[in-house]
Amino acid sequence: MTISNPPFRADHVGSLLRPQHLLSARDDFAAGKISADELRSVEDAAIRDVVKLQENAGLQSITDGEYRRFIFHIDFLSKLGGVVERGGIATKFHKKDGEVDYAPPRLEVVDKLQHTQGIQWRDFEFLKSVTSKTPKVCIPSPTMVHFRGGRKGISETAYPEMTEFFKDLAACYREEISGLYDRGCRYLQLDDTNLAYLCDPVQRNAAKERGDDPNELPLTYAKLINSALEGSPDDMCKAIHLCRGNFRSAWIAEGGYDPIAEILFNQVNVNAFFLEYDDERSGDFAPLRFVPKNKFVVLGLVSSKQKSLETKKEIIDRIHEAAKYVDLAQLCLSPQCGFASSALGNDLTEKDQIAKLELIVDVANEVWGSQ
Repeated sequence: MTISNPPFRADHVGSLLRPQHLLSARDDFAAGKISADELRSVEDAAIRDVVKLQENAGLQSITDGEYRRFIFHIDFLSKLGGVVERGGIATKFHKKDGEVDYAPPRLEVVDKLQHTQGIQWRDFEFLKSVTSKTPKVCIPSPTMVHFRGGRKGISETAYPEMTEFFKDLAACYREEISGLYDRGCRYLQLDDTNLAYLCDPVQRNAAKERGDDPNELPLTYAKLINSALEGSPDDMCKAIHLCRGNFRSAWIAEGGYDPIAEILFNQVNVNAFFLEYDDERSGDFAPLRFVPKNKFVVLGLVSSKQKSLETKKEIIDRIHEAAKYVDLAQLCLSPQCGFASSALGNDLTEKDQIAKLELIVDVANEVWGSQ
């Protein structure tokens, strides 16, 4: 049951812990001590190193660790014409031993949306040039432009009708994705917190307070994602990663996939679903019964939040538990999320990170044979 194309039996979500010298260089750039070119040179060297880290761990899909970003979605979405960053959204992130106060940057749509530049094109070309494995590009889902602000975050002057907003947003994504494909990208992942948030009663109520119907949003978002991916060739693997929040080993949302499962698995036109399943926050595997036979589920069974290393037996047991609902041949394995959705990273060391990636490869080889 080996796979020669993505998703791979042993895969990962994308972001990786930043080395201190890269964080220092970003600080120096912000302070005006080094130029953009000098920062990029530091990033290039760090990306070469993190590519080797992934290859040495045995992974077949290789990312740049999101080393050129501070926060996984802001650095991408703020480059769309018509989008600006304003203030933050006061949020309490949860940890097993308490809470973390953090205000993620807030995006607003102030004008007509436009794709004015290739956002990931140059970065992908560099990544492709430094690995012989499959380079993977992770970009925020288009839903990230809408969910947190809702109608109030979108100019009524620019978009008196929301249908036009969704149409223009999808068009921007199609341009970006087309350019990535032309440059050789064959593995694309959309990172989406919002569909997972709609599994949480608290977040569903918050959506209602913003004027949205949490029962309709999954349908709206499925149509948006499908429109964004429309026209992308069949030889590009399209995946979506669902996340319940990931900041300094803390999270926001909780709840199983039941409220969105049928729509997610049957109406979102992707090849693979990266799903958090590292602890009780994600519910049980029963929603996987809705996964059609032609799609993959990448089980996020290894925590990217906790230092402790899972045992091989517990991961293998959980894979076989999931296989009661979806064929083992449709399953793969990954960490539950990235190790650093923001540059600040989760509360692990690089040694912990490597051990977890190697565990994933080891388990995948035992369960499915060679990748």
